Amino acid sequence: QVQLVESGGGLVQAGGSLRLSCAASGGTFSNYNMAWFRQAPGKEREFVAGISRPGNTYYSGSVKGRFTISKDNTKNTVDLQMNSLKPDDTAVYYCAASSGLLLRVTTTAYDYWGQGTQVTVSS
Repeated sequence: QVQLVESGGGLVQAGGSLRLSCAASGGTFSNYNMAWFRQAPGKEREFVAGISRPGNTYYSGSVKGRFTISKDNTKNTVDLQMNSLKPDDTAVYYCAASSGLLLRVTTTAYDYWGQGTQVTVSS
């Protein structure tokens, strides 16, 4: 059983930056594909960024070029650096882990989820 705990959310002005971190425990971190999702009020949870076991990254079109996902297998952490934030980035951000073979963008592909951290971007 893998436990995921996110941190780093908060309130920031448009154009600012935040760094989210997800700490994993209870499993072999390097065995999982990791991802960040987000969910805004009244909307479906959506894929933001993912990093595969060997370290390949993939981003949604709305964040590509602004967000960077990275992981540290020695610390069992996956981070999301968010730059040039926009009010549309306001959401609860979730860390997720998948034991599947390939990196996926659908929520159903992920076995474990964190509790989420709120990111609010003011205009």
